[in-house]
Amino acid sequence: MKQTAKSRFAIQSWEEKAYSEGDNQPRLTRASVTRTFTGDLEGEGRVEYLMMYRSDGSATFVGFERVVGRIGGKAGTFVLQRTGVFENGQAKEAYVVVAGSGTGDLSGIEGAGNSEVGHGLEHPFELYYEVG
Repeated sequence: MKQTAKSRFAIQSWEEKAYSEGDNQPRLTRASVTRTFTGDLEGEGRVEYLMMYRSDGSATFVGFERVVGRIGGKAGTFVLQRTGVFENGQAKEAYVVVAGSGTGDLSGIEGAGNSEVGHGLEHPFELYYEVG
């Protein structure tokens, strides 16, 4: 049965560096981000984003995040695959639990969600999930 985990995450660190850029070319960066989750999902996430910035400041990004923590009374880890865009000050992102990535009590976890957040250090997070 699908459940909903309602949480918040706070960004603890954001380190971003360009790895390819040039005149009339989109800038490519890699961002290493650490965040903590509180609420129905409690724990820590570490995500690596690859980002492509356009000249207007908008961006497209992809990433993988390992989450270590507790959800629905079960402890373990899982990986989220994240994809999104940043436009007009808003990051719109979809995420899905990568099949086979769950460990411990979270072995067999499936789930997905999406978000739309602005700048800031703390944001809402929802995951619709089930543990098989």
